[in-house]
Amino acid sequence: MADTTGLAALDPATVDVADPALYESGDPVALWAHLRATSPVHWNNHPPGPGFWAVMAYQPALQVYRNTDAFTSELGMRVDSDPAAVEAAAGKMLIVTDPPTHPRLRQLMNSAFLPRVVATLEASMRRVIEPLVEEALRKDVVDFVSEIAAVLPAAIICDIMEIPQSERAMMIDLTSKAFGASVGGEAKCPMSTMEKTEAHAEIFLYYTELVEERRRNPGADVVSALIQGDLDGRRLTDEEVLLNCDGLLTGANETTRHASAAGLLALMEHPGEWERLRSGTVDIESAVDEVLRYTSPALHVTRVAKKNVQVGDQLVRAGETVALWNSSINRDENVFPDPDRFDLGRTPNRHLTFGIGPHFCLGAPLAKVELKLLLEVLAEKVTHMELAGPVERLRSNFMWGIERLPVTLR
Repeated sequence: MADTTGLAALDPATVDVADPALYESGDPVALWAHLRATSPVHWNNHPPGPGFWAVMAYQPALQVYRNTDAFTSELGMRVDSDPAAVEAAAGKMLIVTDPPTHPRLRQLMNSAFLPRVVATLEASMRRVIEPLVEEALRKDVVDFVSEIAAVLPAAIICDIMEIPQSERAMMIDLTSKAFGASVGGEAKCPMSTMEKTEAHAEIFLYYTELVEERRRNPGADVVSALIQGDLDGRRLTDEEVLLNCDGLLTGANETTRHASAAGLLALMEHPGEWERLRSGTVDIESAVDEVLRYTSPALHVTRVAKKNVQVGDQLVRAGETVALWNSSINRDENVFPDPDRFDLGRTPNRHLTFGIGPHFCLGAPLAKVELKLLLEVLAEKVTHMELAGPVERLRSNFMWGIERLPVTLR
């Protein structure tokens, strides 16, 4: 694990920002600040792989995000990706697809995330959130991750895919298992790799049956949009539909779940901001953006250079991987004054939590509305909240998140 003490003596060549232990039990914020100041774009050794260029600052990140001519997404979007899985999905799954296919595939999926569609889902979201919070208020202790934060996005993705009500409890349970949340708020051992794999497999089998059913009886949902859409004069294969359904599920669950939990922890650690939220003295939209910036659930995203290209003051050569460390980028002092301060009224707030450019997160509008409604319901119904046990953080170099957050709400 990287040592965040004695930062002035640290050599970027000896620090691995992709060490999962740093995010499970360490405090990476000071390390990020040191790297932004001393080596905003630097080579990061990451055994046993070849390493990558780590981009820790805002401006060089913009260069990479926007330059689809020089960088590809089709060779993976995260450090430690499984090469075989990436190869199987490249050019078929939205997040690992380049132009010209990417914008056409994105357009097919966009129908589920148009503002008018998201607006119609708001009432459904509130119907999910309110009972979850009300049930939590009746208990002495709840695990905010498994009992609230993990349930909301899973329920909403069921809406987007128009999964029958009779099957939603099963899908929410499988999703919680697949993405590592303990089920039912009980103090359990973390989900094993095997349990997560089995849950993912069950979800994939369910989607296979769902695709077959929607081919027979299409609706207005995103699965039907993928099935019926035209991509370069042809219909998507079952494999392409399934890969993108899986991508939607992953994106919808990871960001909202971890931003919700880490956002609640930040509010407990900053009671003044909690009071500003409850009193309505901060705009709810700016509060959502600050939660997203401050928590930055997706630690990084990668691109691979297609040709030699300058990034910041470094020459990146063709074939080398660049990792945009969003969590550090969102605390760049040159863009966010006093970046380590949690300020719900922060404006402007040009965070890159959802990326920028052609690969800007398709589900960003949905995630922001989910967070907005969760903050509103908490502010309406909760007057006091406090930690009721140790916070268990995720051991991951991809998601900066919380595995378990025991709290008491009153």
